[in-house]
Amino acid sequence: MGICKSSFTNIFVIMKIKIHILVFLFALAAISCHSKTETKEGAENAEDLQSVKTNPYTRLDQSPMDMIYYPENYPILRMNHGDTVPLIARVIYSRPHKKGRKIFGEGDAYLCPYGKIWRLGANEATEIQFFKNVSIAGTNIPAGDYVMYCIPHADRWTLVLNKNLYTWGLHVDESKDFFRTDVPVMTQSPPAEDFTMIFTDASGGAGLLMAWDQVKVILPILFVK
Repeated sequence: MGICKSSFTNIFVIMKIKIHILVFLFALAAISCHSKTETKEGAENAEDLQSVKTNPYTRLDQSPMDMIYYPENYPILRMNHGDTVPLIARVIYSRPHKKGRKIFGEGDAYLCPYGKIWRLGANEATEIQFFKNVSIAGTNIPAGDYVMYCIPHADRWTLVLNKNLYTWGLHVDESKDFFRTDVPVMTQSPPAEDFTMIFTDASGGAGLLMAWDQVKVILPILFVK
């Protein structure tokens, strides 16, 4: 009787071990299937991302167009119905990349040679729109649209507002210049790979910061009350 009881005990122990082994094998199989599913989904997601990156209908512009506002976050305020502060100014421009080129300097080896007109960007002419009268360097600038370009020098930029719109900035009619002013050149480090324009807050108005490569300038703009 003792022998039978011992045999039954051994059989029970062996059955428990086999059950544990089966449970382990089922769990291992489930993990493997889940891993394969994740791998497949990951591959599909990667394909989806690749399809987004390679748009079959158009290529990415090498000098993408950008639009800046003052107040800087005006679009978000407008969409959230929080635009209690009026829109003062807006700039539309294209942003060229440095791509290893020499940007500012003396002579034709530079992309923007000293003393020659530059359209402050690429593609179409840069446009600035004032939605209310402002003052720049003591001159009243009426609300309206202007083409904006500059003449870079080593120590200063001559910034110009021109009334000859839709010219692409390639052939500037200087007889249509409305306003000119000089602003000092400042150095910056590290250099900016992309030409960038932003509005910054300033006492009584704003500053229009323009930066590329190792230089930047700021055009002070006062708001007329």
